[in-house]
Formats: sequence, structure tokens, C-alpha cells
Amino acid sequence: MHSLHRIGIHYALDSMQQASKNRGRIDLRETTLNLMQNIALVAIILTFGILEVASGRHKDFHATPDDTKLEAFMFISLLAVSQPLAFAATAKLCSLVMPEQRDAWASLPWWAMTAILLVGDDMTQYWWHRVSHTPLLWPLHRAHHSAHYMSIRITYRNNFFYYLMMPGLWISGVLIYLGLGTVYLVYIVVKLAVILGAHSAVRWDEPLYRVRALRPLAWLVERTVSTPATHWGHHALTNDDGIGHYTGNFGNLLFFWDVLFGTAKITRRYPAEVGLPDDRVFGKERWYVEMFYPLLRSKRAHSTLVPGARAWVPDAAGASAAGR
Repeated sequence: MHSLHRIGIHYALDSMQQASKNRGRIDLRETTLNLMQNIALVAIILTFGILEVASGRHKDFHATPDDTKLEAFMFISLLAVSQPLAFAATAKLCSLVMPEQRDAWASLPWWAMTAILLVGDDMTQYWWHRVSHTPLLWPLHRAHHSAHYMSIRITYRNNFFYYLMMPGLWISGVLIYLGLGTVYLVYIVVKLAVILGAHSAVRWDEPLYRVRALRPLAWLVERTVSTPATHWGHHALTNDDGIGHYTGNFGNLLFFWDVLFGTAKITRRYPAEVGLPDDRVFGKERWYVEMFYPLLRSKRAHSTLVPGARAWVPDAAGASAAGR
């Protein structure tokens, strides 16, 4: 009986040691992949940045100091606060609520994990983006549209609470806990490349429309992922030119969600101007108000960054300042 008891203890200890070794290998693999991810992200950002400068389009930005501060602080806050907080909080909550489910989905094939991430992260971001164009949530998203230029620098230009409340960020944290961390590292690199490309001042999709032989590829690409043509249309100053479509084209990685849910508009053209009409009439909001509303509120006339404010509508036919 004692021998069986000792055997049981040794078996349990061996199992624990093996599990610890396996976890160590996973941690090492994820650490290596995380380093590779960071290198890839920096390379992607630098590539698009160099292309914007080389093309000379950066000379047309005319960004103000407030634009630069908003974009810089939002990028830093997302990387240093919002994302780490969401991932740490979900990991802690999951360990308390369902400790036995840690890495429970780690054995799924990569394509299944990718499909889960596309739904759990990218599709929910489509819907979060879409509802952020309603009067209730517009104040948390208007900062993204207040930029009067298109560039990779505006990609994460938003209100601080926009990302902190984004469902996809928290769902991703849960999926990482369930074992999708390794695939997530690759997925997020691809997603960032597409999103940066969609905001970039360099219209990389333009050759696809000019070269006749590439048009079948263009048809597929523009219905699958976000492109400059479709996303610039979403940022357009007006819908009146037949190109602008700020009531649609909400997709981030996949434009397919717009096709599926009926909000897609494909013109293969680019709006002449982007930004918000109320900013042109009343002047831009201060960067700290756009970033930290509702903790800070606007003192500008006809602002949506004041609780209970009504949308401003230009005298001429065009866009309202809220609910875009």
C-alpha cells in the first residue's frame, strides 16, 4: 500500500515536472515569437513611413502640434496602457473563473485559431467601429476622423477610452489565455500591416486598378481586406462627391465584413479631402480634449465633446459633425 502511495506521489511529481518543462518551452517559444513580432511591427511601420517620405506626400499633411501630440500619446497609451491592461486583466479573471481552461484550445490547428481570431477580434472591431459612428459613441471616435490628412500616423489616433472599451481587445485577451497566443502574434502583424496600408498616404492599391491584367486581383483584394481606396472613402470630408462613404467601409483587417453586412462602397477612387466639416468652421478641438473626453470637455462652440450636445449640420448639403 505504501509502495503504491509512493508510486502515485512520484507519478504526480513527474507529471508536474513535465508540465512545467512543457510550459517553459511554450513560454520560450512565445518570448521568441514576441521578439520577432516586435521586429516585424517596427519594420512594417518604418517601411510605410519611408514610403510616405520618399513619395513626398508627407509635405501635404500640414499637421499641427496638437495633431502630433494626439497621435503620439494615443500610440504610446495603446501599447503601454490599454492593451497590457486588457490582457493582464483578462488573464487574471480567467485564472480565477476558469483556471482549468488555460491553454485548453492550444491543440487547435492554426487555421481554426485564425478563424476564431477573425471573428472574436476583427469582426467585433467592425461592429465596435460601426456603433462608434452613432451619436452616443461618436465622441470616443471623432479624433480619428478629425485628421485632415491620411497617413500611417493617424492609424491609432482615437480617444483613450475608445481602445480601453473595445470588445475585441478583451476577447483577444481571453483567446490568448485559452492558448491562441502564438497564432495571435502572427495574426496581429498581418492585421497591423493591412490597417497601416489602408491609412497610408501611399496608395499601394492604385496600380491594381490601372493595370488591366491586375483587375481580377483587384476585385478580390478590395472585397477581402481594407485598402486605401475603400478606407480613404470612409474618412472623406463629404459623401456628396460619390466617393465618400463615412456611413460604411468600417472594416479593419477584413473589408469582407462590410460586404457581408451591407456597408461596403467600392469606387476605386480617392476623396479629394478628408476630415470633419465642423472643424473647418469652428476650428479643431484641443488634443487633450479629444483624447480624454469625457474627463475633459470642449469649450468650442458647437462641439460634440460636451455631454448632451447636438450634432452640427452645415448649411449646405453635407455631413453632420456627430454620428458619422
